[in-house]
Amino acid sequence: MPPAHRRPAPRALPLGDTDPFRPTPEHPVRCRARELDSDNQFEPHHHAWGQLAYCARGLLQVTVVHPEDAGGEHSPLETTTIVPPSRAVWIPPLARHAVTIVESAQLLTLYIDAGAVPLHWSRSRVLVVSPLLRELVHALNRPQRPQHKAGRALLTLLLDEMEHADTQPLGVPMPNATGSDRRLRNLCEAVMQAPAQHTTLSAWATHVGASERTLARLFRDELGTSFQRWRQQVVLAHALPMLARGVPVGRVAEASGYASESAFSAMFKSAMGLPPTHLREQARANPQAATASSVRA
Repeated sequence: MPPAHRRPAPRALPLGDTDPFRPTPEHPVRCRARELDSDNQFEPHHHAWGQLAYCARGLLQVTVVHPEDAGGEHSPLETTTIVPPSRAVWIPPLARHAVTIVESAQLLTLYIDAGAVPLHWSRSRVLVVSPLLRELVHALNRPQRPQHKAGRALLTLLLDEMEHADTQPLGVPMPNATGSDRRLRNLCEAVMQAPAQHTTLSAWATHVGASERTLARLFRDELGTSFQRWRQQVVLAHALPMLARGVPVGRVAEASGYASESAFSAMFKSAMGLPPTHLREQARANPQAATASSVRA
């Protein structure tokens, strides 16, 4: 099966216009709301503050590269995440990140002063946006800043809700471009180009010139996951934009390399907590947000 088509190069959106929204110790959380067209991108950059990017509508692709000294655990330095509606991605202070608008989106971004960020929030993650968290974001999106006491109360509630929010493993971890084993990088790039190919790790081992045992160890040590789980994340990243555009589930299943719609739906519901028809129904309810593009990983 030929590699998946790449979308055209996205148009770069301006950076450096965050001064009006910069958080401070006196105003530790600020909200910025934007309507963004598809095929636009915020190129790689970083902030001194933390950032919660909430996708109220549409579809985002967020790539985060963490500082070398963050954490110290076996987790990837670079992660590409597909963020569907009603989900948000946490980006720690100083983490280099890029955001691509896969489907026209309403993006509400919270900037949180580094001094207010809990120390253990050192890795990006995808949060399920609860009704309370959604309302807190919208409460911070008022034209006037909340008064000091009200602002502190909102921040306390916000951090507590983020701390206890459910998470979803929507990220596709990628080996570091410079420090990782090249055989692992070659394998990951090849799978990203052809997500419908259900090639075994043993077959990939022959292709990239490494033993299956070595590749399994590299996935575990460098990406903190198994090959099977990592490949599932690639399939989800490939499938989500198609579902968001209203492509029938059967066609998405076929394009994802599944022999039946039911098998794909079972995998999707297990990973996402909702059936793939949910996103398709959202696309039919919001046809203006559906544009013809596929995920660029």
